[in-house]
Amino acid sequence: MTILYGFDLLGTLVFAISGTLSAANKKLDLFGAYFIGFITAIGGGTLRDVILGNFPVGWISDINYLIVISIGVALTFLFKEHIMTLKRTLFLFDTIGIGVFTIIGIEKSLNLGIHPFLSIIMGLFSAVMGGVIRDTLCNDIPLIFRKEIYAVACLVGGILFIALNSLGIASALNQFITIACIIIIRIICIRFKISLPVLKY
Repeated sequence: MTILYGFDLLGTLVFAISGTLSAANKKLDLFGAYFIGFITAIGGGTLRDVILGNFPVGWISDINYLIVISIGVALTFLFKEHIMTLKRTLFLFDTIGIGVFTIIGIEKSLNLGIHPFLSIIMGLFSAVMGGVIRDTLCNDIPLIFRKEIYAVACLVGGILFIALNSLGIASALNQFITIACIIIIRIICIRFKISLPVLKY
């Protein structure tokens, strides 16, 4: 759990940077940038906990999340141009982040007695809803609806996690395999420009 917690904080940092970059592109002020970075980082987990009735929500009971988000916003505000050159690194950390958020969402749901299928949905919410809220507030069509194989990777990873869990695979190994699966799916889709069919009218 220590390793997973570390990746959770890392994912939170990258999501905060992602939100702050979106705010910067919309020329928001520092408060606006912090708010967008904050909601991007904790939005998915907060929505998941509210739906599950799991209180207090994760970031309320751990100050480290607020510290990490503040660091991410400050770094982006001060070094935006340099951070923009680290797209590949941010992509990798972002992918690790959604993998970790997916697992945390599923495990929290299972521990509360939620059906495995619905737990996968909660894992998906944990991973992507922060980005959906970010894009909505920035007046953009959410990324998961228009460009990358993002949510689908989380769903496949979630299904794999549940399947391996039902087979009695050790939790740490299951977590590693699931995160690796999500990373591989995203890299392959980006590398070969694979996306879902677009609905046209």
